[in-house]
Amino acid sequence: MWSLIEPLLPGPGPKLVVGRPRVPDRQALCGILFVLHTGIQWEYLPQELGFGSGMTCWRRLAAWNEAGVWDELHLVLLKKLRAAGKLDWSRAVIDSSHVRAARRGPKSGPSPVDRARPGSKHHILTDGQGIPLAVSLTGGNRNDVTQLLLPLLDKVPAVAGVVGRPRRRPDALLADRGHDHDKYRRLLWQRGIRPAIARRGEEHGSGLGIFRWVVERTIAWLHGFRRLRIRWERRNDIHEAFLGLATCLITHRHVQRLC
Repeated sequence: MWSLIEPLLPGPGPKLVVGRPRVPDRQALCGILFVLHTGIQWEYLPQELGFGSGMTCWRRLAAWNEAGVWDELHLVLLKKLRAAGKLDWSRAVIDSSHVRAARRGPKSGPSPVDRARPGSKHHILTDGQGIPLAVSLTGGNRNDVTQLLLPLLDKVPAVAGVVGRPRRRPDALLADRGHDHDKYRRLLWQRGIRPAIARRGEEHGSGLGIFRWVVERTIAWLHGFRRLRIRWERRNDIHEAFLGLATCLITHRHVQRLC
């Protein structure tokens, strides 16, 4: 994956003072991945691994996220999948999950599932196979239905890879009862997307479960990265950087398997 990331990284700024040589980007990336996989605190990143200090990796992660590296990498991976005909645009699936926030900060709020403790939500939209198309972070008290269209569906990038216009809209959108609202059904129809959303008050057994399980599996993959199980960062951009990097790693696994 380094061959895909390296061309996207911004060049280093001018060195203002004489000191230690700059830690190579690839080593810093390995340090970031080590923290993402293990959940270790930045200051305890083992120096003998050769990744540089935890603060160096933290600064590099913040700079790359600000430069939009993970969004660009995700688009590159999606293009590879579409070029191979492996993206399922016949339907998209949306869901969200709660994570506890160890520190209060932007995009955190009292979680309704954790006795009003600070928490955040990971919202994710996948294609019909569970390949992530877009992710977002909100406070734990935000309603799922408010994140259905503008914040998340519009984050799906325009994916090229074949002759014709780039594509960013699925044929149908599947969601659970948390997204039940007729207003958003109408907005989906206006965009040419067929809504398949379970309705509140009806008995379970709508049949959507045989298609929606893929997004639940993708959420389980996200939370397989220990750093994402609890939001340790007060700054939301750092947690979003980890979320974007994890999304790229999951998409890259699909590229390796399907392409």
